Amino acid sequence: MGSAGEDQGGIDFLIVTGMSGAGRTTAVRSLEDLGYFCVDNLPPTLIPKFTELCLRSADKIRHIALVVDLRGGEFFESTFAALGELEEAGVAYRILFLEADDETLLRRFKETRRRHPLAAESRVQEGIAEERRRLGEIRGRAHSIIDTSRLTPLELRTHVIRHFGPEGGGRPVITVLSFGFKFGLPMDADLVFDVRFLPNPQYVDELRRLDGADPAVSRYIFKWPVTASFMRRLASLLDFLLPHYLAEGKTQLVVAIGCTGGQHRSVAVAERLAATLRGHGHRVVVEHRDVARHASATEPAPRPGAGPEGG
Repeated sequence: MGSAGEDQGGIDFLIVTGMSGAGRTTAVRSLEDLGYFCVDNLPPTLIPKFTELCLRSADKIRHIALVVDLRGGEFFESTFAALGELEEAGVAYRILFLEADDETLLRRFKETRRRHPLAAESRVQEGIAEERRRLGEIRGRAHSIIDTSRLTPLELRTHVIRHFGPEGGGRPVITVLSFGFKFGLPMDADLVFDVRFLPNPQYVDELRRLDGADPAVSRYIFKWPVTASFMRRLASLLDFLLPHYLAEGKTQLVVAIGCTGGQHRSVAVAERLAATLRGHGHRVVVEHRDVARHASATEPAPRPGAGPEGG
């Protein structure tokens, strides 16, 4: 059996598998943010050859995550033979298995209206039962099992980063989340800061369709003295608060930054705040909850005489 940790070639090799609808996409995106080289749905028969190529590039590729699941059909049956070849070659690997209870999986499939890979001609519930049966053996060999039944995507992301981040050690992760008040408050936020008082790029023609991650938008927002003053006070407040939260044993902390639509001000402030917190030695991830809502939307022209407080 492969062991946890890095192999003799210095590569951290992770197999990601589990139930459809249990959060593999969120987990893989989190691993990508950690610097993992991720390959989705690679046929298991190619795993040994792929690993050999990676070992030759160990100076460039140090962390690898392969998603292996039942979408591969009959190829999935060769997974254990492929893992056996890795063991014979002395390559260490870990298996991350994601699961959720049947009720949660069924609800997620109904919400997304996606077809279960094993339920092409049957009910989703039957596909879930069959998938659970087929994955029983690899689940038994998993090094880490995460039950996502009661986890939000942000919480799953935090779990993955805490367990597989290069710094390890179970250090808490701070999530800085931008959002738009008009779409509702984030339910999992621990701290919420309202930045609707800052000058609004919504009323600058060349900035309206961009978002706060764009350098031009960021320059506009941070050129105002009020923004610089606010950021200093916010950083000072968090420097005081965070040690007390973490001392209470919190494994995650969500700091939410809100503006009207979650496109400009909150995004720029969240990015700048995350950089500041990282500079203070914290482990930080950034989420922009509502930016995608604006990606294909056509913004209305600003009303005459509108000031920074609108939009």
